[in-house]
Amino acid sequence: MNAIAHFFTRIMSRYMPDPLVVAIILTALTVLFAMASQGTAFLDATKYWGDGFWNLLAFTMQMTVILLAGYIMARTPAINWLMDKLIAPVTTPRGAIIAATLIACVASWLNWGFGLVIGTLIAQKLGHKVKGLHYPLVIAAGYSGFTLYGIGLSGSIPLLINTPGHFLEGTIGLVPLSETIFSLPVLGTSIFIAITMPIFNAMLHPKNPSEIIEVDPGAQSLVSEVTEERKTIADRMNNSKVIGIGVGLFGMLYIAQYFWGGGALTLNSVNFLFLFLGILLFVTPNRFLAAVNDGVKILGGIIIQYPFYAGILGILAGSGLVVTFAGWFVSISSPETLPLWSFISAGLINIFVPSGGGQWVIQGPVMMEAAAQLGASIPATAIGVQFGDQWTNMVQPFWLLPALAISGLKLRDIMGYLVLILFYQGAIYLGAILLWGHGVL
Repeated sequence: MNAIAHFFTRIMSRYMPDPLVVAIILTALTVLFAMASQGTAFLDATKYWGDGFWNLLAFTMQMTVILLAGYIMARTPAINWLMDKLIAPVTTPRGAIIAATLIACVASWLNWGFGLVIGTLIAQKLGHKVKGLHYPLVIAAGYSGFTLYGIGLSGSIPLLINTPGHFLEGTIGLVPLSETIFSLPVLGTSIFIAITMPIFNAMLHPKNPSEIIEVDPGAQSLVSEVTEERKTIADRMNNSKVIGIGVGLFGMLYIAQYFWGGGALTLNSVNFLFLFLGILLFVTPNRFLAAVNDGVKILGGIIIQYPFYAGILGILAGSGLVVTFAGWFVSISSPETLPLWSFISAGLINIFVPSGGGQWVIQGPVMMEAAAQLGASIPATAIGVQFGDQWTNMVQPFWLLPALAISGLKLRDIMGYLVLILFYQGAIYLGAILLWGHGVL
């Protein structure tokens, strides 16, 4: 296992460029695919790209707020104290890998932005605490828990199809969370990954001490120092516990009313909950804004790269390439195998469009119409798409940007390990979706 990990790490260290370059290369490949398979003219492909470049601004803002709210929550004193308590018993490198993976899995299931950040923060803390810990691997392990985001409480597709007024409601109606996130096949898959993946990741730790790269103790931290001067009225207001706790409780009151009145668990409600819970736990506006400022530092790459992927989505949609691609998988499907082919096609499409919601807008109608015509399971087919999206996120550089910004590592430092993790997760998702599609689960 260590020899395979070393092989992939060496290959990625030599050939893997930075995430922005990957996005540009994927743009060029999409243009070429559209021209070759769809007969799209180059100028038309360019127009689709430019027209689509800003089409996901609203969704980009939702995703950015999810990640920012997750970062804020991870930085609250209460969560920081909890992280320290959780890792206090950990003293060995393999124990650190297991802890980082497991905590990231649980946190990502609760909220993907929270999990994406806390997995890296836990890994970073462990890197400073545990002697002989291979830092690139523990960061990869902390990121690997992100795979559970799509089948957790903030999963894009399950929440979207459970939201009244979603764009496919006329075709599939509302699909309750009891048939997706909280169904036996999905919960079983989540639990199996959370139990076994930490052990798998621990097996990847180098045995040769010369191959171990420990954390740089002098690495610059992203965490800002918070000053609490109280000389002026403005300073007192900035550091007022009354203002901070007051607005936090006000937000909690609204969200309690919202859920008590039957409000659905949507992207906006999850964002609202985490944002105001973060304000409440930071106590003062000054401390909260310091965390916001730090969070913005890790969001820069995502904000600037999301339009590139929106442009790719524009080419896929405008040229008909994604419909042709998904339709090919539909044409070879039966009611039992449609969820499987949904998973595989979604995993491939996600390489070009790393957005569960954005991908669903294009691929969802094709798969849901096919499920209706074939009599296949609507929840299983939808979750098949979600499985594929979260599966290939392991090697799609876009969502790795926060982990790289916090850890100070390069993409090539951790990608070799994530390739192996991709293979492992793929086997689990493949087995789960096959069993579900054939009615075994």
